[in-house]
Amino acid sequence: MSFLSNGAPKLAPWKVLLVDDEPDIHDITKLTLTRFRLDGRALSFIHAYSGAEAKEVIAREKDIALIFLDVVMEKEDSGLEVARWMRQDLDNQFTRIVLRTGQPGQAPEERVIVDYDINDYKEKTELDRTKLFTTTFAALRAYRDIMKVEEARHAQMTYREGLERVIAASAHIYQQRNLKDFANGLLQQVVALLRLEQSMLVRLRGASMIAEGESAYEVLAQIGDMEGALVQPELLAQLDDARANRISKLHGDTYVGYFPNNSGKCSLLVLKGVEEISDIDSQLLEVFCSGVAIAFDNILLTQEITDTQAELIMRLGDVVESRSNEAGNHVRRMSQICYMLAEQSGMDDEETAVLMHAAPMHDIGKIATPDAVLLKPGKLTPEEWVIMKQHPEVGLSILDGSQRPILKAAAVIAHQHHEKYDGSGYPQGLKGEDIHKYARIVAVADVFDALMHKRVYKDAWPVDQVVAHLREVAGKHLDPHYVDVLISNMERALDINRKFPD
Repeated sequence: MSFLSNGAPKLAPWKVLLVDDEPDIHDITKLTLTRFRLDGRALSFIHAYSGAEAKEVIAREKDIALIFLDVVMEKEDSGLEVARWMRQDLDNQFTRIVLRTGQPGQAPEERVIVDYDINDYKEKTELDRTKLFTTTFAALRAYRDIMKVEEARHAQMTYREGLERVIAASAHIYQQRNLKDFANGLLQQVVALLRLEQSMLVRLRGASMIAEGESAYEVLAQIGDMEGALVQPELLAQLDDARANRISKLHGDTYVGYFPNNSGKCSLLVLKGVEEISDIDSQLLEVFCSGVAIAFDNILLTQEITDTQAELIMRLGDVVESRSNEAGNHVRRMSQICYMLAEQSGMDDEETAVLMHAAPMHDIGKIATPDAVLLKPGKLTPEEWVIMKQHPEVGLSILDGSQRPILKAAAVIAHQHHEKYDGSGYPQGLKGEDIHKYARIVAVADVFDALMHKRVYKDAWPVDQVVAHLREVAGKHLDPHYVDVLISNMERALDINRKFPD
């Protein structure tokens, strides 16, 4: 780009098309208007010497402000045909036309102006220097004002369409019920609004309002080639800057958006490959994100409630297991094994999460089992076994009636986890898929964990012996599908055992 001597950039000139079959007319017009300026902008001349050539130029050049158009060229009405074609066929209503003729009788003034939307009509003999200046000034000023109105109309239309996209996008993400889905949905919709392909949404970790660098941020979602972006010092500095100054800012081709929420924290949106964020796009982004912030807070609150509920369930499970002399990490292993089995079986994310949080409550009914029965190291008598077998019904009575998804699932698991696939289990004698899938998964995880770890009545079994036993009871005690899933993912199961040892 060239610059004026004072450092200010030159303004683009007004494009003027000269259409005339007489080269002298081109030279005289150009010479006369050499020093013309409007709003600090000079003129840039384009030349055509016939109606056909004029059409080619007009079709190619989309921002011609003014055409000086001769009437009689290769035909008596060549200029009029160019005007008609431009207005009607090309639908160009913006470019101003000044019709010039050396034969006034060929084109009656009123008919030309009305029928072909001619801005002005002049005989060549009357266009002296002064009139050429005033005619050009009037035509260009009209073009300038028309384009300002068109730009305002286009901006209004763009903003309206953008708001419609915002509303549609907001409706989509509000349907998401967990933080992961919400963040991914949010990012997809923001990218759709701005039509970008690389982006990332991050938030502050826990109580990290003061911390800086990679440890301060948690990636909620990302799209495109953003893997490892948080280890780049430049991006981390940009995130820290946005958070410290509480502003959104464009850094080269990277836009970092700062969006605070009611919890006192903030979310940071990273958009890559951005040349510039227009005022309209910025406004749309603010409208979208300000509305989303409310939903975001609600999602976070819901997740906090869910996490609190899950932790209480886990701790209650710990109490039950510790009372029966089970290892303290039994319920944690159970929870993770159940999650893995559900995930690998193709269960959706929401159900998988519910099962993971509910599994620790499977033996909650044992809280009512007498110590003499629960802690007996030897074989139970028939009478004692009757008492022990009551704990599924007790567990159901404790948990039944809640409308909370986790507690509803926990009630089913507590009631059915001792049912057997062949129908020989208790307390209802359910068979096959009449047993809820949550309970079938928990049964597999429970047997696996019991065999893999030492109990008061047995030592831990080696892995190959555990696998052999699982195959043996598949289709009898346990659902063969979930047994196969466990065996196929044995390394993951063993990793869970190593992570949560006795």
